[in-house]
Amino acid sequence: MNVLFTTDQIYKHGGIEKVMALKANYFARDLGYSVSILTTEQMGKAPCYPLDPSISLVDLGVNYVRHQSYFHPVNIFRVFSHYRRWRKVMQNLSPDVVVVCNYAFDFFWTPLCVPPRVKTFKEYHSSRFYYHQSRQKASVFRRLWDRFYGYFESKYTQVVVLNPDEVAFYPQAQTVVIPNPMARFPQQAALTATKAVAAGRIAPVKGFERMIALWRDVVVKHPEWQLDIYGEGEPDYIAQLRQLIQHHQLEQHVFFKTPVPSLQPVLLDYSFYLMTSWTECFPMVLLEALSVGLPILTYDAPTGPRHIVTHAADGLLAPDGDSAAMLKNITFVIANTQERQAMGARAYQHSSRFELPIVMASWQALIE
Repeated sequence: MNVLFTTDQIYKHGGIEKVMALKANYFARDLGYSVSILTTEQMGKAPCYPLDPSISLVDLGVNYVRHQSYFHPVNIFRVFSHYRRWRKVMQNLSPDVVVVCNYAFDFFWTPLCVPPRVKTFKEYHSSRFYYHQSRQKASVFRRLWDRFYGYFESKYTQVVVLNPDEVAFYPQAQTVVIPNPMARFPQQAALTATKAVAAGRIAPVKGFERMIALWRDVVVKHPEWQLDIYGEGEPDYIAQLRQLIQHHQLEQHVFFKTPVPSLQPVLLDYSFYLMTSWTECFPMVLLEALSVGLPILTYDAPTGPRHIVTHAADGLLAPDGDSAAMLKNITFVIANTQERQAMGARAYQHSSRFELPIVMASWQALIE
């Protein structure tokens, strides 16, 4: 079986890159597939996450300008060379399966331009909840665009989404639900440190400004507790967050940390995981938290956390945007060591639902 993943790059820290590495390695090592990863803008950089030596890496060198829209003229002019290079690579690799992980122009032509024998799958890692809500007030142009986009989705063998709530947002496609996988870590967090942790792409959708505002209230009662945030992202947004930390005089309580290739060993040093995103589909970082036995405190943001966190068992879900409820949950976990320990033990146990062999069995069945 010859499997090809296509994406923009694999040198940055991120959930898509991490889960792709897990799946590619499993296909190559455990199932003996021939695996290739095709990128458009790797720019000679090494992959962020370890990959099996048998995996072939091919970069097309299209190098789209990321701070501009894909439909900006500077990027439109690159589409033709992208397509030509893509066709040549497809002929050379002759894949049996193509998994499209990104949002570049190859999304449109992949299901139409591969031979009929090739299975094509489009993965979606983000939630369409708010986009779907906005359809109710959509203009005629927007509705036409949705139908146009949906046409190409319908041409894929199947569209893969991460949780059941997302299925309704792809009315024109054949969908299948396969969650992200995560290997359980051999060690379990002690949960004795006076530290909480968050991680991920530093972008507005992650709601870190809400997290910092919450922590301002946390340290009033628990000044010994600190919050560490691992990640990299949008410089302007990070600058705003640093100003917010200074404004609330949290310089000794909230710290930004450099992202690490393997987060699980780092999570062992913390007592709970905190998430305040505006929307999440199926965040890898929550699986990593479960895999080391960290209780998870998160908003019930659409649409993913409720499919990972079991409320009052391995974590606590606050109503979406209810900061008072979230603060109550945080202070409860801080003040109740015994309950925190019990939640952590259940989190470690519950992580078995997302073990790599279990999830990858669904992928194997889909492909074969």
